[in-house]
Amino acid sequence: MKSLRPIHVGLLGIGTVGGGTFEVLARNQEEIMRRAGRGIVIKMVADKDLKRARKLVGKTAKVTDDAFKVVNDPDIDIVIELIGGTRIARELVMAAIANGKHVVTANKALLANYGNEIFAAARKHRVMVAFEAAVAGGIPIIKALREGLTANRIEWIAGIINGTSNFILSEMRDKGSSFESVLAEAQRLGYAETDPTFDIEGIDAAHKLTIMAAISFGIPMRFKDAYTEGISKLTAADIRYAEELGYRIKLLGITRRTPKGIELRVHPTLIPARRLIANVEGVMNAILVKGDAVGPTLYYGAGAGAYPTASAVIADLVDVTRMHTADPENRVPHLAFQPDRMSNVPILPMAEVETSYYLRMRVYDKPGVLADITRVLAKSKISIDAMVQKEPPAGEAHADIIMLTHLTIEKRINAAIAGIEKLKVVVGKVTRIRMEQLGTS
Repeated sequence: MKSLRPIHVGLLGIGTVGGGTFEVLARNQEEIMRRAGRGIVIKMVADKDLKRARKLVGKTAKVTDDAFKVVNDPDIDIVIELIGGTRIARELVMAAIANGKHVVTANKALLANYGNEIFAAARKHRVMVAFEAAVAGGIPIIKALREGLTANRIEWIAGIINGTSNFILSEMRDKGSSFESVLAEAQRLGYAETDPTFDIEGIDAAHKLTIMAAISFGIPMRFKDAYTEGISKLTAADIRYAEELGYRIKLLGITRRTPKGIELRVHPTLIPARRLIANVEGVMNAILVKGDAVGPTLYYGAGAGAYPTASAVIADLVDVTRMHTADPENRVPHLAFQPDRMSNVPILPMAEVETSYYLRMRVYDKPGVLADITRVLAKSKISIDAMVQKEPPAGEAHADIIMLTHLTIEKRINAAIAGIEKLKVVVGKVTRIRMEQLGTS
């Protein structure tokens, strides 16, 4: 076999993931070379912290604080983008593509917002953009959706795809603690950022879900159409009540094919405690995919961290290296479907989504309350699956009523909640959490 020169790689950002990628690539170099068929060598590293970068890299690669020197260097074959954000990252990725370089990125926000133009540019310049590390860290979910499940018509995906929020919910359930105290603990442990908004409000999960939906259903990136609701309003009481009813609350990203359009939504969700995905705890991720031929499949593992994410980055490097000389027409399409066969099926508005609901109401403890509430629900054509009425604490006049509904359309539940909140027997707002059975249907 003819010996090929090593593939030359430029690394943009040598922080946690970049450092892990550099280390794993060096440590497993011989094994990776045996798999790829040729060497893969990081020749240039760009990072604002030159001192730290030089300490990590030593004399094995050039170091610069100007990332554009890397994407414009004619000697670089593949650019790994690990700087995060969207503005500069977008400019660098587009410049790399224009210069005929393949790109590997872990940047889910970049792809969710600008993936359509990035992939179009990549097709024009006949290069690859690989992004396994952008969704669920070390779990090879992109590979599974693009290739492993290619025989299937994907019906739905439900995923725990943000470790920070999953850690918070696990701790709230285990310790009965408030959201605020567990968030502070997550920040102390380094699981949550100083500004945790992207994690706790579901934005990070929505970025990842947008990417998976595009690959699964052959649609463009539609992040702006995703419904996003976070966990910051959840209480220890709701987590406890859910547990008593046989459910766990998880922040799920859900995308489903329906006759009216594609569901694309992130929100806290009650799942039956017997489901495997309901028992995923701490910072771990899990994604449940239902295909028409294979049925439900579950993918579990570390969704973040230096080495798990580096594992996905290097897998992409090997893939790109193998296909580097292949005719672009014979490569796996970026979003699994051929570019001219993408669909414009609409994203279903949240008001039209059909699911079940957990409702918690604080009411005056007196006769006739249940009749008033059920009358409002009946008016909106909502039937009740289960109900629990809690005894009020000693000396208090208010009690909690918890109801689980059968399947209904969200706009009906919205109308019912508005009606219930107007009742004089109801105190404050109704707590509403969506429910999913996640069975085989």
